[in-house]
Amino acid sequence: MSGPSSVIIEADGGSRGNPGPAAYGAVLRDADTGAVIAEDGTTIGVATNNVAEYSGLIAGLRLAEEFAPEADIEVRMDSKLVVEQMSGRWKIKHPDMRPLATEANRLAPFGTTYTWVPRERNKHADRLANEALDGKRSGVTAAVAALVDEPEPQTAQEEVVPPALPTSSWGPPGPATTLVLIRHGETPHTAAKRFSGGLRSSNPGLSDEGRAQVRSTAEWLAPIAEGVSAVVSSPVRRTLESAEILSERLGHPVEVEPGFAEMEFGRWDGLTLAEVTERDRAGLEAWRGSLDVAPPDGESFRAVEQRVLAGLDRLLETHAGKTVVVVSHVTPIKTLVARALTAPLDAVFRMQLSPASVTVLSFFPEVDGTSHASMRLYNARPPGDDAFSPAASAW
Repeated sequence: MSGPSSVIIEADGGSRGNPGPAAYGAVLRDADTGAVIAEDGTTIGVATNNVAEYSGLIAGLRLAEEFAPEADIEVRMDSKLVVEQMSGRWKIKHPDMRPLATEANRLAPFGTTYTWVPRERNKHADRLANEALDGKRSGVTAAVAALVDEPEPQTAQEEVVPPALPTSSWGPPGPATTLVLIRHGETPHTAAKRFSGGLRSSNPGLSDEGRAQVRSTAEWLAPIAEGVSAVVSSPVRRTLESAEILSERLGHPVEVEPGFAEMEFGRWDGLTLAEVTERDRAGLEAWRGSLDVAPPDGESFRAVEQRVLAGLDRLLETHAGKTVVVVSHVTPIKTLVARALTAPLDAVFRMQLSPASVTVLSFFPEVDGTSHASMRLYNARPPGDDAFSPAASAW
């Protein structure tokens, strides 16, 4: 089977009442031929026009994910708001739009473009939305013939087997396991920029500010709760407290994965960088210049990488093909990002990660012994949320 090399998504949405009964329409076309590959028209209950339009975009991206996973994508919409926000030229200020934009960004492959078109050039998607509101249609219909090559003539003795459609986003065939990685909220050590390790540390809990940060992130992610299959946490106190807040909002009990605990800083735990410099300058300089040197009684970056990747293997086996929220720490999340990007481990020194931030990675099944992954989002926070301060970023 050979699919199209590039596709066009036409999307629209509308509300009769704004807010009122709402629906979206989405069309997936072969960019070269204009042929319709699949379309979707579905109601979404009571919503505003903008929510319906974003829902249409998300539906279109899901059509592309299912029916044209390796194709380049151009999105065409008559919503100036959605096009400008998704292109990064307008800020997303309304709280109802932020999680929808996050989900759209998660689904959109790198290089997706957005084009504004007049309403009269978006009639197909508009018609699908209205048909859904009128009760004339609901859900996805696909023109499978547009996705496959013309079959060779079959003899009477040959069995004709229908082609299998790909189910993942761009990448190898097979469902992706998507990790929504969330750093824990702020603690007193975070605010004071103190080294704060894993289970052998002083193990501080969240501050009031940290709890507010995680609640904000939980609300931001709430609209995609139906797509989440599990909430997994490191066993450290601050991650467990963060995971409980997320668990309550997303509707899943907290599972514990010890591999995702923070690096152990040993005798440096609880100290500031200035205090460590004063007490152990030589040890600090050796640690900062090596992936294999550990703080006294602590762990090296290589040791952390080994247990983090072992934890990743366990998670990918247990939750294969699912979307999982994982609450962890600076070093494990950076390690997972380096793994997904096939970057050297010293890339962790070039990343910054804020409290309660969201990073999204998708891991695909191995093909011929080779694993594949992609990064969909990095260090994202609810737009306009004053609870997040650059001063509270990673040490």
